[in-house]
Amino acid sequence: MDANLTDIYQAVLRGDMNSATESVQIALDEGITAEVILHQGLIPAMEEVGRLFEEGEYFVPEMLISARAMQACLGILKPLLIDADVKPAGKVVIGTVKGDLHDIGKNLVAMMLEGGGFEIIDLGTDVTPEKYIDTILSEEVDILGMSALLTTTMPNMGVIITAISEAGLRDKVKVIIGGAPVTADYADQIGADGFAPDASQAVSLAKQLILG
Repeated sequence: MDANLTDIYQAVLRGDMNSATESVQIALDEGITAEVILHQGLIPAMEEVGRLFEEGEYFVPEMLISARAMQACLGILKPLLIDADVKPAGKVVIGTVKGDLHDIGKNLVAMMLEGGGFEIIDLGTDVTPEKYIDTILSEEVDILGMSALLTTTMPNMGVIITAISEAGLRDKVKVIIGGAPVTADYADQIGADGFAPDASQAVSLAKQLILG
């Protein structure tokens, strides 16, 4: 790996935002393309962060600061990636369901997905079925992600899937769900395409669904 890419990789792994963004700028100044920086620096770093989290070596705070460092780097790269017409891995619309205002887990999933090369449309919290439907109609969405942290708001995941089906849009998107009280059995019960217990596995799941 190029020394500049190694510096980017290591800085993101440490969650060192300043070093990460400085290394990205140095790499660009030396002629490394935004696409190479993304695919050989940032994405591998976030994959390693996910692995360390799953192995119990990293915890949510470490994953969060790495994700923030990665996002700062993406802020520099995005205009260049758009100019170069670099396609994302897929487009994900994500939100916390109606009645639920918790967003830390959802935000972390969104950042990790972005670090995995996905384009994210974050609808925020307290998201209605109508807002999801409007987004599917107006955007070329591949995956719809829903989060709930309360057992009282979990049923709204099923309500949203039903509404999407009734709108004739269910075959246009894959649906993934997550949140503290959510289980794989519940995902099956409401007809979701997948469940992820944490942000790292959400990225793996999204990639599996995109690749079919």
